[in-house]
Amino acid sequence: MTSAAVAAGWQPFGIPFEFVLFGLALLGVAVFHHRTLQVAATGLAVIVLYKLVFTGFQHGTGLAGLGSHLVDEWVVLLNLFGLLMGFALLSRHFEESHVPRQLPEYLPDDWRGGFVLLVMVFMLSSFLDNIAAALIGGTVAATVFQRKVHIGYLAAIVAASNAGGSGSVVGDTTTTMMWIDGVSPLDVLHAYVAAAVALVVCGIPASLQQHKYSPILRHGSAGTPVDWSRLAIVALILLAAIGVNVTSNVLFPEYSSRFPFLGFTVWVVLLVTSGWRRPDWSVMPATLRGTVFLLCLVLAASLMPVEKLPPASVLTSFGLGFISAVFDNIPLTKLALEQGGYDWGVLAYAVGFGGSMIWFGSSAGVALTNLFPEARSVVAWVRGGWHVALAYVLGFAALILVMGWHPHEPRRPAAVADAPAVVEAVAQ
Repeated sequence: MTSAAVAAGWQPFGIPFEFVLFGLALLGVAVFHHRTLQVAATGLAVIVLYKLVFTGFQHGTGLAGLGSHLVDEWVVLLNLFGLLMGFALLSRHFEESHVPRQLPEYLPDDWRGGFVLLVMVFMLSSFLDNIAAALIGGTVAATVFQRKVHIGYLAAIVAASNAGGSGSVVGDTTTTMMWIDGVSPLDVLHAYVAAAVALVVCGIPASLQQHKYSPILRHGSAGTPVDWSRLAIVALILLAAIGVNVTSNVLFPEYSSRFPFLGFTVWVVLLVTSGWRRPDWSVMPATLRGTVFLLCLVLAASLMPVEKLPPASVLTSFGLGFISAVFDNIPLTKLALEQGGYDWGVLAYAVGFGGSMIWFGSSAGVALTNLFPEARSVVAWVRGGWHVALAYVLGFAALILVMGWHPHEPRRPAAVADAPAVVEAVAQ
């Protein structure tokens, strides 16, 4: 059964009721930020029940339709699960290597030290997964700022990691999806024009916030020896993840969407090296809660009846950045690839950086709040990280002014109908 044969369901004011339920779940996460997992799980259960009873799923109705949907999504879900859980252990290995304690000896001891750290996160994310870059940046920040990290600075770490990955096909899941689909790495590279502007716009205010809140540790623990074994394990995990990501996408692209290679590889290296240095398993319970929370939101977002986007344009791309702050950017990117007609660098920046505006808007934000649970407040994140939204707007404007809009031809010659009202309203 195709999606066309699935019932439309209730549509108050022309908006599919699934969006209403999803919006209520997001509102619940924002209000009850101490019960985010319970709210997200409840929202997912209600959405699934509604679709089982009233509308069906993209490939059919009832349990069979739900099963087909899960088959389509299981690789994405398991990859996210493996990366979030595995990189939490990686960040502990990195912290216990004592390298973060050495950094105050080399970083400037005023607000510039915080900004240099954000630049480091940006650069790491250009070739690492943005989850890993954000966790490494958060681990360093916890040490050099003596665990007193301002929420605005945490938002800037997430923003730096998402910005750094936006122009690289190995730096973010969405750009990797574009690469797998045949988009040239050069066609997303110009996203760095916007990303660099955004880094400066949000990085300087965030660094000043952090310096006022808790200055950088002036004297590090230079006498603490580096645990080179743990550092080697960190390097092995990252190199293996990069190697598998590149290899699977270049040599075996037909299989990259059928098996969670990245998450599987991270855990293989962690388990193989566990006899060398034991991972800190104590971080797993808290990490598991944050990971399941994100997976509930990702799965709920994938159930939304967004089967097409508004016609590709500058305004549509700009609007998708704000949608990405609350709506998973993976299905949005998938739809954009199917539709075509986008400037891929503009889209990569929009859906990549846009998720930084709210803590659960990207996997990097969820991963970092596993380290800093106090940041799980939408109000506090938006208030403290106001500069992230400003950075998104100014970065987007700079990209269009400097590089212009250069869309690629749609693969489908037929015109694409307008999206559901909730998407079109934001895009306009």
